[in-house]
Amino acid sequence: MGIPMYYVFGLPALILALYAQWRVTSTYNKYLRIPSAARMTGLQVAQYLMRATGLALRIEGVGGQLTDHYDPRNKVLRLSSGVAQSSSVGAVAVVAHEIGHALQDAQAFALLRLRSGLVPVVNFTSWLGPIIFLVGMLLQSEPLATVGVYFVAGAVVFALLTLPVELDASRRAMHLLEQSGILADETSLRGARKMLSAAALTYVAALAQAISTMLYYIFLLSGNRRRRA
Repeated sequence: MGIPMYYVFGLPALILALYAQWRVTSTYNKYLRIPSAARMTGLQVAQYLMRATGLALRIEGVGGQLTDHYDPRNKVLRLSSGVAQSSSVGAVAVVAHEIGHALQDAQAFALLRLRSGLVPVVNFTSWLGPIIFLVGMLLQSEPLATVGVYFVAGAVVFALLTLPVELDASRRAMHLLEQSGILADETSLRGARKMLSAAALTYVAALAQAISTMLYYIFLLSGNRRRRA
């Protein structure tokens, strides 16, 4: 019995996603236990970097772990309690990354603006696309199924935009940390780089998953076309 094609397309991306999640969690837990040289909490680091860069943001708490994010629509930096209250290298790296996003927004970074504009569209098409595709396949309507594939392809475009946005935010974060002296020693800076590199892997995995899903739908559509020929 052959391997179902769903696994051929989806399993490698799933394994990469699981590895990326493990890498982020293990790296974060490691550097959450290593104190930064400045002994500043994540909240204090956020306030310090905001003053240093001239950013005027509202800071709010958010539940969960590794849920920290910058909201460009409301100009809000949301920090989890584990980051806001910790003075670790891991917490500093997370905060600096989100400040990097805030700088992108303040400087009208084109890719961030484009990605933010696509969020409501992709949120809509990501769940509607598979439904349209399935209905098209059931009704033997290739045009309708093709529309479903196009909708699913929107997730690929979004993931393609997200990766350089995240890499640029990490680059900005490292520049801020190197210039500010918050992480004064090379060991701490190396730890921050590892944190940010691990986080970037999750976006590579998201892109791989989006591409594998789209390719699987294209495979199904092509197979249906061949059977009808």
